[in-house]
Amino acid sequence: MSDLYKNKNIFFTFLILYLSLIFGFYFDENLNYGAQGDWIYTDLPPIIDLSNNFKDTLLNYESYGHRHSPVYLIFLSFFKKIGVPIDIIRFLHLNLSILLIYIFFKCLSLKFKEINKTILLILAFSIFLSPTFRSLAIWPSSRIAGLIFFLFSIYEFIKYQQNKSNISLWKNIVYLIISSYISPNFSLFIFYFLYHYYKSHKLSYLILICFICLILSLPALYYLFYLDINFLTAGTPGLDENNPIGLNFNFSNKILIISSIILFQCIPFLINKNILIKILNFFKENIIAILAFLSLNIVFFDYSMQYTGGGIFFQISNYLAKNNLIFYFFCFLSIGLIWYFSKKNYNNLLIFIILIASNIQNTIYHKYYDPLLMILLFTLINTDLSKAYFRKKINLIYLYIFYLIFIFMRIVKNFIYINF
Repeated sequence: MSDLYKNKNIFFTFLILYLSLIFGFYFDENLNYGAQGDWIYTDLPPIIDLSNNFKDTLLNYESYGHRHSPVYLIFLSFFKKIGVPIDIIRFLHLNLSILLIYIFFKCLSLKFKEINKTILLILAFSIFLSPTFRSLAIWPSSRIAGLIFFLFSIYEFIKYQQNKSNISLWKNIVYLIISSYISPNFSLFIFYFLYHYYKSHKLSYLILICFICLILSLPALYYLFYLDINFLTAGTPGLDENNPIGLNFNFSNKILIISSIILFQCIPFLINKNILIKILNFFKENIIAILAFLSLNIVFFDYSMQYTGGGIFFQISNYLAKNNLIFYFFCFLSIGLIWYFSKKNYNNLLIFIILIASNIQNTIYHKYYDPLLMILLFTLINTDLSKAYFRKKINLIYLYIFYLIFIFMRIVKNFIYINF
């Protein structure tokens, strides 16, 4: 391992990617477009108020219209309270965000012990080029912090799968709870972990796990329901602040949009002839069922461009064709792909259900699943894609090209937003 970190190529690769992030910080890079506005108008006000009047701000947090947990904002407010300038706080957050890449590498090293560590590190470095990671590292967001602790949880789960140690089990649970306090959407992954623990533990032990989870969740439940500071139901602005959008449980919207985002994120890993042949054969055998499921969801689909978001394929379809036809075609492909993954391993289906169920708001943004999906693909999701990916080094090049194209698409999209 020490030789790995002494590798000059690895060092210069890291240095270039890190400096690109510093460069983006200096020039206020905002690839996700809304990241800068979210920081200035949504995150920064409660941070300043928490540093000045902690109790009143915490007890009136829902008045800020903020849909994210105050936990990470409280952490940042401590630095503001002791006089650290805002830009220094942002820079501190940026460097803390890099921990995500390191923990991802540790997960890869643990799961793929037979793969050269240099290859695994280069794969982990690709997160530097994720538009969402770059935006939320430059403009502080609790989602990055939540994802870091979620990755700690995954790391302990992988350890548990290999050594069946109850210490790893409890670390997995504790890290998951911390990640859920920071970013509540991760809380639903408790069902995935409990499902696996059910296979190797008695029911009484699972009840103990659930009881401990409940005890540790009491502060959040007290805050949300007893004090009635339910920030989770805060409205999401649409075209303007007078058009609040709030919650929505139309799961057809979520199934089609989230599955299309999954398809997009899987593109660099689908460049494999053997896997594509298998997937194509699966489509031929199940085309009627796929079309039937797609048609059922199209009937109830009512996502609108005014909600913003919707993913790459939804926006391309509406910008180019002014309708959803192109989007529905990609939904056909994405549903078939997810069906293929799920039929090969039912654990994958549970993950996809959790990803869909964890988004209870009306708006669905691509940033919620980048780089989360790639992380899941190489850690919790079991598919032919991750197994075949390491057979050819050129696949790493495909991944970097994909992210560079993704960045270019974001730049074009932002240009359209600003000028048209």
